[in-house]
Amino acid sequence: MDIIALLSSPEAWASLLMLTFMEIVLGIDNIIFISLEANKLPEGERKKATNIGLLLALGLRVVLLFGINLLIAAQDPIAVFDNSFIHGSISIQGLILVFGGLFLIYKSTTEIHHKLEGDAGHGEGKKGMSTLSKVIVQITLINLVFSADSILTAVGMTNGMEGAMAIMVGSIIISMIIMMLFANPVGNFVNENPTIQVLGLSFLILIGFMLIAEGAHLGHISILGGTIGAIPKGYLYFAIFFSLTVEFLNMRMRKKKNNVKLNSYSNQAKNEGII
Repeated sequence: MDIIALLSSPEAWASLLMLTFMEIVLGIDNIIFISLEANKLPEGERKKATNIGLLLALGLRVVLLFGINLLIAAQDPIAVFDNSFIHGSISIQGLILVFGGLFLIYKSTTEIHHKLEGDAGHGEGKKGMSTLSKVIVQITLINLVFSADSILTAVGMTNGMEGAMAIMVGSIIISMIIMMLFANPVGNFVNENPTIQVLGLSFLILIGFMLIAEGAHLGHISILGGTIGAIPKGYLYFAIFFSLTVEFLNMRMRKKKNNVKLNSYSNQAKNEGII
């Protein structure tokens, strides 16, 4: 299909709109993680870290899209289990999802502990603060997990369509531009509201479990006869939306003076005279 025919096709425009919306929805967890990681940096570096993180997400998605054959090949089993305790297989893609999920759960749990308990020396720099390079490395690692999941979903939705590659690339670029416009305001809002920070970290724990379940589901793994099923993303995002709605209502009802104060890397550094 040539570009003129593609631009004049209502089906192509409908698919572009649908995929763009899907990419934005799937990118919510990415924005949450990037915002919380950027909050560890001095205020002047947060916007830079957020923009770099989203550009890396865009780059990884485009690279994986053009290397889709390799990504699909990563679904082939590399190990098979068949005994009385566990049955199934594991692939490179499954390992990426499982380790990505474990990483999210570990990071979110330690962050919640730090914010509630004020555990200094949290492993980020000398006195709790992180560096731009460390934040970018962690953002890149989690971007790899989210990008692989996003691209495979997009491929499944456009399977058999003419001009599918152009539609997918267009939806990725448009969604990333939209997310870059709103990421910093969202990040600032999250950083200014401690309860939203904890809620966001709780979402990441939930997403981590979803990734682990999805990785096991891809290998049709069953333990003691019980098959591990994938968690429908619709249920997950409905839970996130419902929780945020309740929290926004609570925020309207709470008096400002009663806001909960949590530890943050920037506040901790100011109190200790680092910045």
